[in-house]
Amino acid sequence: MSEPDVAGFLGEYARTLTEVSVTGRRLTREELEERRALGERAADAGHSLRTLVRGHLAATRAAWPAGTPGSAVGGVLAAVEQAVDAFAEGYERAQRLAVRQEEAARREFIDDLLYGRSDLGRLAERAERFGLVLSHGHAVAVAEGTEAYDDASPATRRVEAALIARFDQRRILLATKDGKLICIVPGDEGEILDRFAEQARSTTDCVRVAIGRPRPGPGGVVQSYEEALSTLDLAERLGLDAPVVRAAELLVYPVLARDRQAMADLVLSTLGPLREARGGAEPLLRTLEAYFESGCTSAAAARRLALSVRALTYRLDRIHQLTGAHPADPVHRYTLQTAVIGARLLRWPEEEL
Repeated sequence: MSEPDVAGFLGEYARTLTEVSVTGRRLTREELEERRALGERAADAGHSLRTLVRGHLAATRAAWPAGTPGSAVGGVLAAVEQAVDAFAEGYERAQRLAVRQEEAARREFIDDLLYGRSDLGRLAERAERFGLVLSHGHAVAVAEGTEAYDDASPATRRVEAALIARFDQRRILLATKDGKLICIVPGDEGEILDRFAEQARSTTDCVRVAIGRPRPGPGGVVQSYEEALSTLDLAERLGLDAPVVRAAELLVYPVLARDRQAMADLVLSTLGPLREARGGAEPLLRTLEAYFESGCTSAAAARRLALSVRALTYRLDRIHQLTGAHPADPVHRYTLQTAVIGARLLRWPEEEL
């Protein structure tokens, strides 16, 4: 900052030092308020505090009253301390206000972006300020943890720092929404979302990460975001163990769940009789899940359930007796497996259909 720039934020600083050297007084309330106001103006003008303090010290040397007696030096230095402290207080106050305003603008943008409720043209203009070009395609990943994420949490900062360190030249927007951690990247930057998932799982109490498909255009972000949220819900309903789930790999499930009434009819007509078993339907439903997930191999399914093969075979036979369909029969297998998926999607038998 040049000398003329410094002079614009000194005010009556030199005159005040001269008066203090003569009278030994401290700065008045009005003078301190003037220093704070000048500090705020300097911050708003974009000047660095270090440069401004250096300017004050240079002005102190230039304006030091000639012939100041030794007894008055302490008073002058105390006035310098007061003046610089008040100036820095005003500067920091303006900085905090600017940060709060920036955070509010960022939060408003994130809300509008993820809800898709703002004019797309205006949204695209605001997006550039935060590193996004909405005319391009984007993909979104959502991390869900045991505790809610927020923008200021150490976990969020650690993930953000790791991504910036690895991909500092890429367009990445990290945010939180409804307690979840969200990463928005260009649609062709899948590597970043993989890294995000890895960091979220390794540095936070992350339960699962869902990755939406890349979607084009200004509305692509909200579409990918909603898809990632739906994928999280699907993974929870289906009881998936995978820590990272991708919408592209689970597309069949939304198709199955699209006609809820038809799926409910299939579940009740196919699996409803299992409720007559001792212990209810749930143990036999878990048996079917393990059997299908094991490629219809009895030995592997038995290991999954910590059962003997004989006990598993008994359960399969019991399912056949109750439903009239045998899981090992290719003719019945698809119907049973689809019904099992539907039961998990509809939370049956915990919830009545």
